[in-house]
Amino acid sequence: MPEVNRPEPLPVGGWTRFVTARPRLALLAALVITALAVFAGSGVADRMGSGGWQAPDAESSYATEVLEREFPASQPNLLLLVDSGAATVDDPAVAAEAARLAERLDAEPGVSGIGSYWQNASPALRSEDGREAVIAARIGGDEKTAGETLERIAPDFAGERGPVSVSIGGPVAVQHEMQEIIQEDLLRAELIALPVTLVLLVMVFGSAVAAMLPLGVGIVAILGTNAVLRGLTEFTDVSVFAMNLTTALGLGLAIDYALFIVRRFREELSAGADTRTAVGTTLRTAGRTVLFSSLTVAVSLSAMLVFPQYFLRSFAYAGIAVVLLAAAAALILLPAALMLLGPRINAWDLRRLLRRRRKGGADGSAAAPAAGEDRGAAEGRGAEGREVGEVRENAEGREAGKGWARLAVLVMRRAPVFAIVTTVGLLLLGLPFLGAKFGTADDRQLPTGAKSRVVQEHLREAFPGSPGGGLEILAEGSGTPAAYGALKERMERIPGVLRVDGPVTADSVAYYSVLPEGEAVGEETQQLVRELRAVDSGRLDTSVTGAAAVLVDSKDAIADRLPWALGVIVVATLLLVFLMTGSVLIPLQAVVLNALSLTAMFGAMVWVFQDGNLSGVLAFTSTGDIETTLPVLMFCVAFGLSMDYGVFLISRIKEEHDRTGDHEHSVTFGLRHTGGLITAAAVILAVVMVAIGTSRVTNTKMLGLGIALAVLMDAMVVRALLVPAVMKLMGPATWWAPAPLRAFHRKFGLSEGDTAPAAPGGPDAPNAPESSAAERSGQAPGAPDTPGGSDAEDISTADRGGGRVTTGA
Repeated sequence: MPEVNRPEPLPVGGWTRFVTARPRLALLAALVITALAVFAGSGVADRMGSGGWQAPDAESSYATEVLEREFPASQPNLLLLVDSGAATVDDPAVAAEAARLAERLDAEPGVSGIGSYWQNASPALRSEDGREAVIAARIGGDEKTAGETLERIAPDFAGERGPVSVSIGGPVAVQHEMQEIIQEDLLRAELIALPVTLVLLVMVFGSAVAAMLPLGVGIVAILGTNAVLRGLTEFTDVSVFAMNLTTALGLGLAIDYALFIVRRFREELSAGADTRTAVGTTLRTAGRTVLFSSLTVAVSLSAMLVFPQYFLRSFAYAGIAVVLLAAAAALILLPAALMLLGPRINAWDLRRLLRRRRKGGADGSAAAPAAGEDRGAAEGRGAEGREVGEVRENAEGREAGKGWARLAVLVMRRAPVFAIVTTVGLLLLGLPFLGAKFGTADDRQLPTGAKSRVVQEHLREAFPGSPGGGLEILAEGSGTPAAYGALKERMERIPGVLRVDGPVTADSVAYYSVLPEGEAVGEETQQLVRELRAVDSGRLDTSVTGAAAVLVDSKDAIADRLPWALGVIVVATLLLVFLMTGSVLIPLQAVVLNALSLTAMFGAMVWVFQDGNLSGVLAFTSTGDIETTLPVLMFCVAFGLSMDYGVFLISRIKEEHDRTGDHEHSVTFGLRHTGGLITAAAVILAVVMVAIGTSRVTNTKMLGLGIALAVLMDAMVVRALLVPAVMKLMGPATWWAPAPLRAFHRKFGLSEGDTAPAAPGGPDAPNAPESSAAERSGQAPGAPDTPGGSDAEDISTADRGGGRVTTGA
């Protein structure tokens, strides 16, 4: 293999000078800003909502707003389930106590629209056995205000009240309890993920000091994002679910970026660079990749801004903020910390201690210096001794990287087989998604013992129809009794309608309550919504709302805007990857392979959570469908993370190809020096996502476990098998671009490293740089630089190639 040369290090300046001139001041400023973020972000979860699935510009949203204003009783969100025990609900003592409860509830501030079985004798509000009945009411205000009102009044109504027992349910109770459980689960997930992540980082880095840096970057990103979200709650609605993404991406991406930067910095030190030069080279190479990667992830997440539901928009807010803050911390705070640490980045090397113990146990003495190593350098406390030790560790890392190189060679030798088998396997894993059914989140998202879920389940099973789950028809215009009556008759004739109540009129507005025969949000009820909207209403303008109508409108809104979201992701990905590589085919490859990496996640989503497989093991209740917005959310997040890993691999391959012009060698080299890093990063991120997947809320469980599966499939199957196979099949054409685009890339492209493309004839041509890292450190060119000797010689100089990002984790 030809030797890969490296240019002299560039003078320290620009960005490097800015972030390293006063590292202590930079870290102090970061500490102050982080403390302010803790203060600014405190209580953010209490200001978040647990809804956001409704499209605000939809017909159902308009009808809900008008009905809440004109007829509060038509939109009950609080249900008191009154159990009469051994008596019936028509018992005089029970009826008297129910009347007192309704009167007290009506006197509560913020509560209106009181209605009950004892007021209007509605059969829908009385259980089939006659022992239970419902008092319904409307708590006004936004989700935060409604939750506060519920907390205030619940203790005065729930429990034993004279001859009856009262339980609290309804949408406001479900949302409030879901919000509380998510906050508790998120805290538990953090307590699980942080120590496990630290252990994994120590295993990857060896040094406990180096392992702490990614956690520091992640904590800064998470706290900063909480402050951003707290500010956004002053202007818009933000979903509490977004906090899960903040934790996952804050830790995951901070670890990715810090792994990349810290490993590069350590290798620069081991090659003989001083601390400032090592930081400068790291920022010019690994730093550029981190910046590019963060942009690709942020673009993928920004696609959710095109949707009207604030549930999805909230994840865009949180995702963009945490990605950019993680990148900023990695590119500003991390270099400052590296400036202060210098060679001490390798301190507290736990792996070295274990090696010494194993060797001491084998020969009865402490570990001796390796052959040819200066004893004082190896045992001394100065920087030189630590650097020599790091050189030895890099040799071991390169030896470990040979497994990835052998895998790349094997895959490319049988490229058609690997490409076909891997692609077919991924497509088969995704087949269950063809049977996906989309629904809306309800109380069954909660654990089985949740109080509000128990009430809602009882209402579904013991009451005719579904109290609080019917459809409301708003009628506006100059209506007459005859017109109202005719409209009611037409609606009653529609198949699937159990009963139509109303109209209730006020000025030029009226509403009807339609009780469907099927489930509140079932397929039959969704079809009923469409038929009610198609009914001839004469001169009246009608609008339909209710849970099923909200679901229909949400599906339509997502379907209308999904092409735009996909367009944003695809166009931005194609452009950014082209700017990095200058190739036309690699961006197309990146989009296709990233999409393939998500098939297992989508297939598992249906097979597990819709169909109910593993529901006992994972402790959730299958509703027979998937919440409509979840696939969109999981696609955007997982696609962005796949691009994150793809950038690491492609940038390394591109850099090596620029220096050598050898296509197959570049692919082997790229996988060898990023395979370990990508796998380590994916495993760590998967640990974080699995910790989030332990949530008791089904949607959060699906989000965590689904994305964990996606990142592992991407790192271990797509990057390790499919990418080398496809690049082998594409051959040198991989790097093709028409002349106008090549010119555009030369002018505007984003490059990694300091080297120009290889001159004709390879790296030994006259235009190739002349000084190698070995020469700068006093070695003869081509001489083995590590105790590994000739076994590592074939890549030792390549590892020190200019402008590269070496990652052999």
